[in-house]
Amino acid sequence: MTDPLSATIPLHTPASTNEWWRSAVIYQVYPRSFADADGDGIGDLTGITSKLPYLRRLGINALWISPFYPSPQADAGYDVSDYCDIDPVFGSLADADALISHAHQLGLRVFADLVPNHTSDEHPWFQRALAAEPGSPERDWYLFRDVDPGNPDQRPNNWQSDFGGPAWSKTPDGKQWYLHMFDSKQPNLNWENPKVRAAFLDILRFWLDRGIDGFRVDVAHALIKAPGLPDFHHTRDDFLTGAIPTYAAPFYDQDDVHLIYRSWLEVLDSYPGDRAMVAEAWVQPYDRLARYVRPDEFHQAFNFAFLQSPWEAGALRQGIIDSYRSNDAVGAPTTWVLSNHDVVRHLTRFALDRLRPSGLRPDDPAPDYTTGLRRARAASTMLLALPGSAYLYQGEELGLPEVIDLPAHARQDPTFRRTEGDRIGRDGCRVPIPWVKDAPAYGFNDTGESWLPQPALFGQLAADQQTGRDGSTLELYRALLAVRRSRALGEGQLTLVNLGEDIVAFDVTTAAGAIRVVLNLGETGWPIPDGARLLAASDPSVSDEVHTDTAVWLTI
Repeated sequence: MTDPLSATIPLHTPASTNEWWRSAVIYQVYPRSFADADGDGIGDLTGITSKLPYLRRLGINALWISPFYPSPQADAGYDVSDYCDIDPVFGSLADADALISHAHQLGLRVFADLVPNHTSDEHPWFQRALAAEPGSPERDWYLFRDVDPGNPDQRPNNWQSDFGGPAWSKTPDGKQWYLHMFDSKQPNLNWENPKVRAAFLDILRFWLDRGIDGFRVDVAHALIKAPGLPDFHHTRDDFLTGAIPTYAAPFYDQDDVHLIYRSWLEVLDSYPGDRAMVAEAWVQPYDRLARYVRPDEFHQAFNFAFLQSPWEAGALRQGIIDSYRSNDAVGAPTTWVLSNHDVVRHLTRFALDRLRPSGLRPDDPAPDYTTGLRRARAASTMLLALPGSAYLYQGEELGLPEVIDLPAHARQDPTFRRTEGDRIGRDGCRVPIPWVKDAPAYGFNDTGESWLPQPALFGQLAADQQTGRDGSTLELYRALLAVRRSRALGEGQLTLVNLGEDIVAFDVTTAAGAIRVVLNLGETGWPIPDGARLLAASDPSVSDEVHTDTAVWLTI
């Protein structure tokens, strides 16, 4: 491989086609925590609809909404009991139709979150399976195995739930085990069953008929299990950190999973309007991830390896190189993402020397907010110049940190419960976001109710405190997105530039000309060359030098 510091490297050439999803900026809405119209403390679809003008002004192209289906909410809606309706806590199908319609009127597209790996144990499919006998067609919708009469406590294999504890639980009658790779209320579907596959094709059509523009597919790499369900002799972190390839786990990234998505794409392609799918596939190495975005499968896949990069120039640079090389080889766009509803917010991550695998606990050393914000703004400035598609997580444009000091009684993530608090869970990135400083629940609603407590810091970070204020994080995002759009940076050609070991630099060239992006992670400033014009900067004080932990866009 060419040394990225030895020469200027032409790295990425845009595709010959320009479908909207190749360069889109997509904003993730976590509905429980975005906006609450009815005041019950949980966000809803009407609340989202009321904030669509805010999202339009921010400058995004589409929004992805985390699950809004009927659910017992054992895992915040990722335990679905009906894929073709809306949970009353979020509203109704009429509210969903109104949201989609209003978004389209504003020029925004809408992605739904589809959860095909498992259902809720309260889904009628699973209830029918429990009511039927072992070996029946109804039970073949899920992964059941008989209890050994001679050793009734011996599970079928040693698999562990991703949320902690064993991945097998007994049926109420005690005759069989059922597999759940997440919570025990989330039984795994049997994707070897043609009836399961047919049912999901109908679900896709249901939402496409209602105008949904695409789908984010939850744990897309997990649907197929290795024949015989063999034991797995590694830890969860071994494949999350890349110590072993993901496909070495018998429950992840199995080759036959790709057959499923080819059939899904046929359904999407039968509808007008460039409908699209993005895979949540925690897959390593990069060439395995690229298999999900071949021309006959997904349109995009989340770039989690880049998301997990430490705040080091070499790691960030190599992530850019590896991402383009793997995706360009199959003609797919690269996605760029720093935060979502499952990870510690990047502002807080970048303020730490390292992050415990089990998450950030209240008794850990407190991250410095000022350092985190400076680095988060710089990282986002770099990211939003990269050709491809960018994903934003609600509240990052306000500079929200991870909420660390949530009391144990308030935490709702099943990971916290199943590990008895050893893994702190994901609640800290899911706290309802602030809109108005001097309002109940900081404008999340008008009653002051909030399903997770909001910290006092959120008041000064509220959207009304940042709107129109020079140098605010919100206005930085708006400015970056405006330039990205006017210069079509998402469709650009990228060349890496050698400016030093501690600097990530690249040129993006479009029909509007070339810009140079410089992210300085070194201890000394980098002087801006004479004649270069400053288009944007993560630090508003930049004039003639790019400071440490700062990124700029320059015309060259």
